[in-house]
Amino acid sequence: MPQITVDYSEQLAEAFDRRAFARDVHARTVEIADARPQACKTQFRRTEDTTVGPDTEGHAIVHVSVGLLAGRTEETKARLAEAVLDAVRAHVKPAGDLALHASAEIRDLEASYRKFDS
Repeated sequence: MPQITVDYSEQLAEAFDRRAFARDVHARTVEIADARPQACKTQFRRTEDTTVGPDTEGHAIVHVSVGLLAGRTEETKARLAEAVLDAVRAHVKPAGDLALHASAEIRDLEASYRKFDS
């Protein structure tokens, strides 16, 4: 915990400093959601196709999902979502006329969540 998943359009591959983004989001998650630094885990998934409305070109998407153990207030989740979007602004620099659509979702992990580290 926290489990952080970032889906992003392949057009952003060169414009997205993913390592800096992960470090930034981990620090913000520790500060805002009282997580342990070594517990923060981020995965990036590049998506090939992006469509916004009728447009199949000219747009890029970044969606960040953060799963936390239950117990955080809605206010804490909202603060973390805004902090994640600030990190997107800081670490994604699309070129040209590419429109960037960014979103963040902070959710509780299911009660069945289990993990192991080896």
